[in-house]
Amino acid sequence: MKTGKLWMRCVLFAMLSLAFGLVHAQSDCKNRGDLDVQYCDENKDLVADPPKDVKRFKNPNTLVFTYTPVEDPAVYEKIFKPFTDHLAQCTAKKVVFFQVQSNAAEIEAMRSGRLHVGGFSTGPTAFAVNIAGAVPFAVKG
Repeated sequence: MKTGKLWMRCVLFAMLSLAFGLVHAQSDCKNRGDLDVQYCDENKDLVADPPKDVKRFKNPNTLVFTYTPVEDPAVYEKIFKPFTDHLAQCTAKKVVFFQVQSNAAEIEAMRSGRLHVGGFSTGPTAFAVNIAGAVPFAVKG
């Protein structure tokens, strides 16, 4: 019986710690809009601001690029080869093409930091901005 009470106390403590962390994260940001709690939009431009703490900036050795899910990924890897080569030249980094299987997978890969540059189709772009902190900068046309 004591083990059950101890376990419940641990669970309750963990839940309260998580809730306090979320409230604290929210209080650090004056404007979030529709962005996920890990992002902030204090300049109100509708996209995530860069982290205030420079230690949170990422500088991967290899950049991962993907394009919205398509029926034949091999074709698109060839089509985007000039772009990935140019990106590698401009950044002095290795760039790899990684094809995702769904829009949700593309957004989650960016949110988790496994995707650095992505071509999003129009529908998922707002989700990528709000959920993954994507900052759109170009339109294919």
